[in-house]
Amino acid sequence: MTASATPEKHVMLVAGETSGDALGAELMVALRELSNVPLRFSGVGGPAMERQGFTSIFPMTDIAVMGPREIIPRLPLIFRRIWQTVRHAADEKPDLAVVIDSPEFTHMVAKRMARRAPGIPVVNYVLPSVWAWRQGRARAMRRYIRRVLALLPFEPRFLEKAGVDCVYVGHPAIERLPEEGSGARFRVARGIAPETPLLLVLPGSRLNEVKHLVEIFGETVQKLAIEMPELRVVVPTVPHVRELVEKAVKEWGVPVDLVEGEEGKRAAFDAATAALAASGTVTLELALARVPMVVAYRAEAVVGWFALSILKIPSVVLVNLILDRPSVQEYLQSRCTADNLFEGLRPLMRDTPERLRALADLDEVRARMGVGGESPSTRAARAVLDLLTD
Repeated sequence: MTASATPEKHVMLVAGETSGDALGAELMVALRELSNVPLRFSGVGGPAMERQGFTSIFPMTDIAVMGPREIIPRLPLIFRRIWQTVRHAADEKPDLAVVIDSPEFTHMVAKRMARRAPGIPVVNYVLPSVWAWRQGRARAMRRYIRRVLALLPFEPRFLEKAGVDCVYVGHPAIERLPEEGSGARFRVARGIAPETPLLLVLPGSRLNEVKHLVEIFGETVQKLAIEMPELRVVVPTVPHVRELVEKAVKEWGVPVDLVEGEEGKRAAFDAATAALAASGTVTLELALARVPMVVAYRAEAVVGWFALSILKIPSVVLVNLILDRPSVQEYLQSRCTADNLFEGLRPLMRDTPERLRALADLDEVRARMGVGGESPSTRAARAVLDLLTD
């Protein structure tokens, strides 16, 4: 008599855009490596997941849209895709579902799954920024999310108060650290001596934010160059804002290197003395690369006032939220002036007590984020398998 084959487990994955597709692919690889039983996958995904043998029930491009101009004309199709995804879950009855990022789509799916197929536990991979804007939404998630896989170490604490099960797995930026020695090679390739102060300037990746910050950042650079004539500047940029940035930096009167692409950006991070950055995820990437920074944000007066008035957190800088104390200087709206940014940057560009404190704080961030430990995808897979094998 032969032993029966181990029954497979069915995991449904739902990703709505490129970043979620990448996370989904990495999760599939880690789940297969760690699982003691065969796994079958179905749901919605893109090219990265398809390279892992995944077949999407419809093209992910149908729902990977951004902004009202793109979304409104496609609402009928998006709602059809939501119901198609829910019907797939109800018909296929997976053992577990993981909805990945893209909360405007994936949470609508999860809510309807909870009503139509309540027996399927749903895991949310990448928490929406409910801790910043819509804290009541966290409590509502209890009705349709079984577990959250958090990218940031303070998120489990926040969700615990809302009664939501949450496991910290780590941010994918942990796996995008600069290659050792890349900074030294970057400097050599551009004729920048090891002791030359090198400032990273990151005015953003969206046209609007670049327009609001690039002139102020230029004035800041000019002030710094008066005090440090040997100053060199590097500006990582992306194709759709490069023309605007290229035109602006010609007026700065200092040597500026523009770099594109992930590899060039990471090497520049490794080479930098300090950074002047627009608020956003890039500040976390800088922290993990141990680059002391000053952070700025500026928008139209009404938009900026509204955004800051509904903010529910003491800082827009992830480093400060992770440490639960003000470490990185941030200059928002009316405080975002060249004089203020210059004063914030000055002590970070030399060997000063302020710079040493900043580096110690960034080392603490790296420790709290789990740099050097298991990869985020492996931690995420463990948290999923924990529920799958309950």
